[in-house]
Amino acid sequence: MKDIQTPPISRETMRADILHHLKFTVGKDPAHASVYDWRLALSHALRDRIVEPWFASTRKTWEQDQKRVYYLSMEYLIGRIIEDAAINLGLKEIAAEALADLGQDFDVLVHDEPDAALGNGGLGRLAACYMDSMATVGCPGYGYGLRYEHGLFRQRFEMGQQVETPEDWLTQRHPWEFERPEAAYVVPFRGHVETRDGKAVWVPSETVIATAFDTPLVGWQGRWANTLRLWGARPSTMFDLDRFNRGDYRAAEEPEILARTLTRVLYPDDTTHAGKELRLKQEFFLTSASIQDILRRYLETHDDLSAFDRHVAIQMNDTHPALAGPELIRLFIDEHGMDFEPAMTLAWKVLGYTNHTLLPEALERWSTWMIGTVLPRHMQIIEMIDAAHRAAHPSRPASVDIVRNNEVHMGELAFVMSHKVNGVSALHTELVKTELFPELHRLHPDRIINETNGITPRRWLKLANPGLADLVTETIGGGWEADLDRLEELAPHVEDAGFRAAFMQVKHQNKARTANWIAETCGMRIDPDALFDVQVKRIHEYKRQLLNIFETIARWHRIKQNPDADFVPRVKIFGGKSAPGYAVAKEIIHLINDVGHVINNDPDMRDRLKVVYPANYNVTMAERLIPAADLSEQISTAGMEASGTGNMKLSLNGALTIGTLDGANVEIRERVGAENFFLFGLTAEEVLARRRNVNHAREAIEQNEDLKIVLQLIAEGRFSPDQPERYHGLVHRAWNSDYFLVASDFADYQRAQADVDAMFRDRDEWARRAAINTARMGFFSSDRAIRGYMKDIWGARSAL
Repeated sequence: MKDIQTPPISRETMRADILHHLKFTVGKDPAHASVYDWRLALSHALRDRIVEPWFASTRKTWEQDQKRVYYLSMEYLIGRIIEDAAINLGLKEIAAEALADLGQDFDVLVHDEPDAALGNGGLGRLAACYMDSMATVGCPGYGYGLRYEHGLFRQRFEMGQQVETPEDWLTQRHPWEFERPEAAYVVPFRGHVETRDGKAVWVPSETVIATAFDTPLVGWQGRWANTLRLWGARPSTMFDLDRFNRGDYRAAEEPEILARTLTRVLYPDDTTHAGKELRLKQEFFLTSASIQDILRRYLETHDDLSAFDRHVAIQMNDTHPALAGPELIRLFIDEHGMDFEPAMTLAWKVLGYTNHTLLPEALERWSTWMIGTVLPRHMQIIEMIDAAHRAAHPSRPASVDIVRNNEVHMGELAFVMSHKVNGVSALHTELVKTELFPELHRLHPDRIINETNGITPRRWLKLANPGLADLVTETIGGGWEADLDRLEELAPHVEDAGFRAAFMQVKHQNKARTANWIAETCGMRIDPDALFDVQVKRIHEYKRQLLNIFETIARWHRIKQNPDADFVPRVKIFGGKSAPGYAVAKEIIHLINDVGHVINNDPDMRDRLKVVYPANYNVTMAERLIPAADLSEQISTAGMEASGTGNMKLSLNGALTIGTLDGANVEIRERVGAENFFLFGLTAEEVLARRRNVNHAREAIEQNEDLKIVLQLIAEGRFSPDQPERYHGLVHRAWNSDYFLVASDFADYQRAQADVDAMFRDRDEWARRAAINTARMGFFSSDRAIRGYMKDIWGARSAL
């Protein structure tokens, strides 16, 4: 069948479309339209061009009765949509020209668009990249998530401390979505289970209606489009007018309060009982609505469930949707009359589970009391799953039980209920086998496989770095956007001095733009000729922003001791948020800002060292900072980072990496060459051995005078003169526990940073190595990753 493609349109047609929507959709005339009005008109004009391939893709999937993939994720960090859609449709230049005819600037409208507040970090951005690639390679699919009203939070700093305020992206009209009131499902909570005619019947005491909002996501060249379906919540009972008229206003609004609470924020603080219950309800709300929708869609064209596994694949993005297994079984048994054993088998056949971390907090555990109270029928089914798995493997150890120590272990539940479990880098997958699920791997030796993460080159090169994208096209021709392996064709050109000069000219232009933006937003002047040293990611102890800021303090101290020495100028750029309830991570943020305040106001630095921490890191900020980076900080404790995708984005854009042998760093180093990667630190095996020495932190500090000085400067209040004791707890942990081995890796990190300085002095050699990084990043395309999932896990084929 012929490919589905959006027909080309002229500048005049685009101009007419924009004016049409300005008048009839937005309700404004050009003379009185604001930037916001023009942006809405442009968004609707572009959305019109997505609808046709979206409808055509859906029709083709129905006609051919193809297998659909359903991706369940609590996060989709999709960023701004206008420019991404225009690029994938091939309409960016036409749209810019049409707007110029109307006296408007395309870039101004793009930057007026808010980031959709639907995610936090790598998990959500990976989901967005995978949705882009599923559409690009023609994999029929749906993404399912929640339509958060306020997202995670908007970050700002007060006296260096993180302050969380609500995101407000939905206070404006969101022009990309279609509300689907006909796609509504009752999601039950609480109540009790009774037996009727020998069958279990759940009688819930609370219900909420899930309502669908669809955003079409178009792939490269408009050849295919899939759907991102986000669930909103509304009350199942109408406003209680009788209570309201009696003056009981709060009680009258209780159903609406419950519903709105479910989709207000991403990851509510779960340090309280109420927060834990809300998070569990959110996860079930997403899962139940999505599973009901999947079953409804399948049964529209099939008489029974016998072929369900041949037409449906469901991927659980981490443990958040792990209730998909019990919910499928509940619906198979309670709604469709199946027996437990075939219901469990059928659910197992369609489910896949992607593990993203070895950290305990990501492998969720819920008390049996909590699940039994909020989801009483599911508690029964989880115990049945556990019993069935125990019966099938009678010699298994108790450590693999799903229910143990009065807790339900969601990692084990997801594993047992999935026919495939995948890690997201080669090292991580081996650690999933040997450290995370060793006994389950022994029982199911063929279940765990690897699918190394990837990123979409459409957003992370063509959109984020148009100068480099143009240079790539000029050098090797077009087509690399959907075949990133072609970047290898750049390798011979790297030896050409003219190419290296052009490559570094693009980098310098990106750095100059970023410097201007930092001056505007942070009020700080930085030198584009300095080395831009970038660490942008979620703030967490294992990601070791603390190691970075300790080395920054040591560097500052060396400059203070030798103010006339020749130091390589460096700008340390941080970005990222801490979870609201993560006190240690918030303390690290405070320290970074306090250190930055001292360094940036120290006249001895003379532009040789700056610390920049722009607030509210998001996709749009990443698109600014990543193309400007010279050095990529990927310094997590070995064995802790599952994969990472920031490392891939930075290398693709010509940054050299300083990093440990952790996550996808291992594979990046293999691809770009060891000589083009600044390696330091303990290996994952050495980390485990080091932790067995209870005095490892104190011994490492005693052996390193620079680190001892750093900790002394912090302890005496050099960076917190208004409160000298502010970081005593942090210093105490550094000396006495240091689970993430900052002290043990500090000396080697300093050595690697000295190597960075030496290399950066030779700008031409730095250019050669940076360009090699870009040329050898083709493997890390999310298109490759999705094709791997289709072949190895989903059993799906391309419709193109």
